Amino acid sequence: MGFVATTAGISAEDVRDLMTATVEHRFGRVNRLPSTIEWLTDNGSCYTARQTRRFAREINLRPRTTPIESPQSNGMAEAFVRTMKRDYVRVAEKPNARAVINQLPSWFHHYNTVHPHRALGYLAPREYITQSTSEELSGN
Repeated sequence: MGFVATTAGISAEDVRDLMTATVEHRFGRVNRLPSTIEWLTDNGSCYTARQTRRFAREINLRPRTTPIESPQSNGMAEAFVRTMKRDYVRVAEKPNARAVINQLPSWFHHYNTVHPHRALGYLAPREYITQSTSEELSGN
């Protein structure tokens, strides 16, 4: 029996499954991304595991981790995790890790397209980007 590295109950295998599900959700069933995309995580053992990092590179994800003991990066990551736990995980059905992983794409979609963010003037990130881009183009 092998050792399974976990962070908050998530194994390296769960992270690789999440990578696959995320790529397939965005790009369809592909073996490899058409161009490299960065995959930013904290330094949890499930994210830094050799097999996880190797798998990421095989599908054209570039594994990146936040700087260790970086208050700014850690603060942003912790705020994101708090929001996800408070607004999504707490109210969701979660009989097991697989059920949570399967719900992540819809949570991320909602978080980016509907969920208001105080730091963005109570707009969702995609709304904020759209508004900022149209203001830039119009010179306002």
